Amino acid sequence: MNIEIKTPVLPESISEAVILKWHKNVGDEVIMDENLLDLETDKIVLEVPAPESGVLLQIKHQEGDKVGSEQILGIFKKQKISKKDVLTDVTAETKQKSAFDYPQNEQTIPFEKKTYTPIQNTSAKLSPLIRKLIKEHDLDVTKITAMGRDNSITRSDVEHYIKNKNEMSGDPQKTPQDEAPRQIIAEDSSSNQDYRMQQRVPMSPLRAKIAQNLLQVTQNTAMLTTFNEVNMEHIMGLRSRYQEKFQKTFAVKLGFMSFFVKASCEALKNFPEINAVLDGKDIVYNNFYDISIAISTEFGLVAPVIKNTELLNLAEIEKQVANFSTKARNRKLSLNDITGGTFTISNGGIFGSMLSTPLLNPPQSAVLGMHAIVKRPIVENDQVVIKPMMNLALSYDHRLIDGKSAITFLKTIKEILEDPARMILSI
Repeated sequence: MNIEIKTPVLPESISEAVILKWHKNVGDEVIMDENLLDLETDKIVLEVPAPESGVLLQIKHQEGDKVGSEQILGIFKKQKISKKDVLTDVTAETKQKSAFDYPQNEQTIPFEKKTYTPIQNTSAKLSPLIRKLIKEHDLDVTKITAMGRDNSITRSDVEHYIKNKNEMSGDPQKTPQDEAPRQIIAEDSSSNQDYRMQQRVPMSPLRAKIAQNLLQVTQNTAMLTTFNEVNMEHIMGLRSRYQEKFQKTFAVKLGFMSFFVKASCEALKNFPEINAVLDGKDIVYNNFYDISIAISTEFGLVAPVIKNTELLNLAEIEKQVANFSTKARNRKLSLNDITGGTFTISNGGIFGSMLSTPLLNPPQSAVLGMHAIVKRPIVENDQVVIKPMMNLALSYDHRLIDGKSAITFLKTIKEILEDPARMILSI
């Protein structure tokens, strides 16, 4: 029985995905739940597992193609295959020192072994990236040895060819791997000549989607930001006093984020419009408090959701924050991890930011920005004292939230953080 391999159902905040990598080739035997391919969105990388044990019959979209929700990616044939059989095949091939097996045609399943040898011809398959490298360096594709699967030229093939070519000619030109995204090289100032080079590279799908979403936020909302400051003395005192016991009891560090999540949750209960979203001409009020936590990774910013924060204690929140951070940096967040969210907290303070205007995380109506804690003089009981202060910023959609509500909401968060007992008493 043939089964269609489809893109998972994407949430409203994700309109499309890009095929990052196929882990299986046409004709490969796969056991159930083994990863077939990776899809990259502007938020996460999704794994598409095999629905059953069987054989991959056809690949309909290649790496780099954009696909939508529930779009057909390939065809899969259900077939009884055990994990032991797959491991036995791999072991046998290793002992024989045979190369990879490839089909003659992606539309059919091969049944005979094919020993791979590097060849040089014009039929080698070229990805968009490889075509770009060949064009940039003015290379003859017929002279590049294709070492990739199914007679494809890889980036390393191009780099190896350029390196050998330069060594033979004495040209010190760098390979694509050596080149930085942008280089500026200047001669001695006395020469009156500057030699400057630029390299144009395409945005990654993740960065392109982030850019598109951020632009839409500024164009489609009436965003406004209000500011306040909070004395972090009491929160820092609690962390210092109970950190060791907290870690021994719950096996997780007591950070600042859990306090801000709980304070935001308590404040949201008093300001339902900030926890609401606009849906056309309707206002949807959420009677639950799912708070998104912005996490910065080398691939971009993601915002996994801590669900039902009103039911969680500080330790449970800290464990979820730590878990999400690990998953985000390893690109292991699931669709469920990033779906939903009624309010977002972003902490630019970990990078030293003193003040900023955080952008909304649509379709949410507000986002809280945390900043660096800095000791500075304030007036307390008519005396100038030095206190650890943090600036707070609340960006909100003015179409739904009035200025009075936003300002009072942020002031409520400030008061809760400066008197943490209010979180316990819910006042």
